[in-house]
Amino acid sequence: MKDQRIKKLIAKIIKFRDARDWKQFHNPKDVALSLVLESAEVLEHFQWKTKEEIEEYVKTAKNEIGEELADVLYWVLLLSNDLEIDVLDALDSKMKKNEQKYPVDRAKGRHTKYTDL
Repeated sequence: MKDQRIKKLIAKIIKFRDARDWKQFHNPKDVALSLVLESAEVLEHFQWKTKEEIEEYVKTAKNEIGEELADVLYWVLLLSNDLEIDVLDALDSKMKKNEQKYPVDRAKGRHTKYTDL
C-alpha cells in the first residue's frame, strides 16, 4: 500500500492535471519525455561548475534546485499513477536488487559498475 503522503501528492497532481483537462496530452511517452526534460533542468544548476563552485552555489540556490526536483517528482508520480505502478514498492524492490548487485564488501568506496566488481 502506498504511503499516505505519496497518495496525497498523487491526488493533488491528478486534481491539478484534471482541472486543466491535460490528461489528453499525457501519454506515457510524453510524460516520460517531460520527466527527462525536468531532470535536465536539475542538471543545469551544476553544469560547468567546479566542486567548490557547486558547494557555494547550493547554499544560495536550494529553493531553485528544490523546485526542479519537485518537477521531477511530479512527473515520476504522475507516470507511476497512470501506469498503475506503486513507485514505493518498485523502489523497495530495486533497492533489494541493488543490494545484491553491489555487496558492501565489494562495492564500498568504489564507483565501479556491478559487472566489474
